[in-house]
Amino acid sequence: MNRKTLVLPAVIGLLAPVVAACGAADSGDSGDAIVVGTTDSFTASKDAPAPLDPAYAYDVGTWNILRQTVQTLMIQPRGEGAPVPEAAENCGFTDSGNERYACTLREGLKFANGDPVTAEDVKYSIDRARALKADSGVFALLSTIDTVETKGDREVIFHLRTADATFPFKLSTPVAGIVDPDTYAKDKLRDGFAVDGSGPYTLQAEVNNDQLVSAVFTKNPDYKGSLTVNNDKVELRNFADADEMGTALSKGDIDVMTRTMSPEQIQKLSADSDDTVDLVDMSGLEIRYLAFNTDDPSVRSKAVRRAMAQVIDRGELVSKVYGSQAEPLYSLVPASITGHSNAFFNKYGDPSTAKAKSLLEKAGITTPVKLTLHYTTDHYGPATKKEFELLQKQLNDSGLFDVTIEGTPWATFRPAEQKGEYEVYGMGWFPDFPDADNYLAPFLDKDNFLGSPYANSTIRNTLIPESRRAADRLSAVGSLEDIQNIVAGDVPVIPLWQGKQYVAAGDDVTGTAYALNSSSTLQLWELGRGVSG
Repeated sequence: MNRKTLVLPAVIGLLAPVVAACGAADSGDSGDAIVVGTTDSFTASKDAPAPLDPAYAYDVGTWNILRQTVQTLMIQPRGEGAPVPEAAENCGFTDSGNERYACTLREGLKFANGDPVTAEDVKYSIDRARALKADSGVFALLSTIDTVETKGDREVIFHLRTADATFPFKLSTPVAGIVDPDTYAKDKLRDGFAVDGSGPYTLQAEVNNDQLVSAVFTKNPDYKGSLTVNNDKVELRNFADADEMGTALSKGDIDVMTRTMSPEQIQKLSADSDDTVDLVDMSGLEIRYLAFNTDDPSVRSKAVRRAMAQVIDRGELVSKVYGSQAEPLYSLVPASITGHSNAFFNKYGDPSTAKAKSLLEKAGITTPVKLTLHYTTDHYGPATKKEFELLQKQLNDSGLFDVTIEGTPWATFRPAEQKGEYEVYGMGWFPDFPDADNYLAPFLDKDNFLGSPYANSTIRNTLIPESRRAADRLSAVGSLEDIQNIVAGDVPVIPLWQGKQYVAAGDDVTGTAYALNSSSTLQLWELGRGVSG
């Protein structure tokens, strides 16, 4: 085992298979493709029939498909720093107040079908996502846009409702991806797994019983952008679980193993002396947390939520479930992000049943409080069940709670959570971009990602807008810390831990150090074949 530690600054049914061609024509045969394994599942369902439409997709798995295929004006660099032009030749604020942002497209941009990419296509794509307002909540990333203006075929001007220093980052996310008006209707999401764009790859999807089982990415010969594509073809292959994926790597059926390995696999790979496989670990910005439907009678009282925050032992949770692969987290904003504070530790200190009991008694809450903690069985890795079993034990051992746990597949879990069917539920967050705003606004602002009923007018009307006015993010720290302190007091969520990220690959695969960036973005163009160092 070759182990590489990187410190990157602050990502089936019974029917016969159906191949859905996306972009340029191709046989769909993976050939000499670099084969990458994942446990992410991609399902088109009645509740979510358009999983890969940029105006709908809002999870790390679907975004990782879109980032290979649908081009954005800006893109996040390999490591730390501001986004850089991608489909754009240049972009920038044109006023001193961060309210007018202009981009000029590269010359000769084409969609994979040969159609030219114009400024009108950019405007169409952005306006479409804003107008559709998909229930995933992804459109909220574009909420500061007032109007989009075009000048000629290559210039796009964004007029913002309010100052937003994070806007260049938002233009690097798939919801701002440029789509072809001929294949993406203005007033309807695009169902299924077809994707058309001008990105570094075209896509062919193998679909079985409304589930994507394999995605073949073929280098787009017409691509023009900032990326260097180091391979001709990559296949992303879905596995039911981490063990199955690990077996495929050991047998040579896949070349690279990504999301999501189990803690046991990572420990084994770390200790293994096999020189044919590299394990790369790198800093990550993934977080996990409990979220509340604050309108539900069982957790409507702030005292109940505070008591849970007082009882939960993050140190035990991390040490017994994740070991060195995670760290306790005491705020929605992870350590290493400018503006992070340990707001929950500052308010609650070490776990204390006595303090939790006092909180409930003062509020007149009868104990034990009956709750169900909901988690997804197939989206955040195989250790999730063990994590929730330990959370259940911690809460029940206090004598203050009577907790049951219930696991549900993501395809059912996510729509149920959005409809408010769960009183307490476990979620993960992989940042859209590495800024504290993206750990706060998606959970606390209007049209938030969770569909949470929690609303704090000071956060929404004063602190979030105030923080976005600061082009120098250090100047935003005061507002960001105020938000975190309010969250620790009101407890609409309980942060649990932040984790590292890992890639395991055959020793002949190069580029694995950059296969994931700090936001867990899968960068398939970095992969190649040769002799790794």
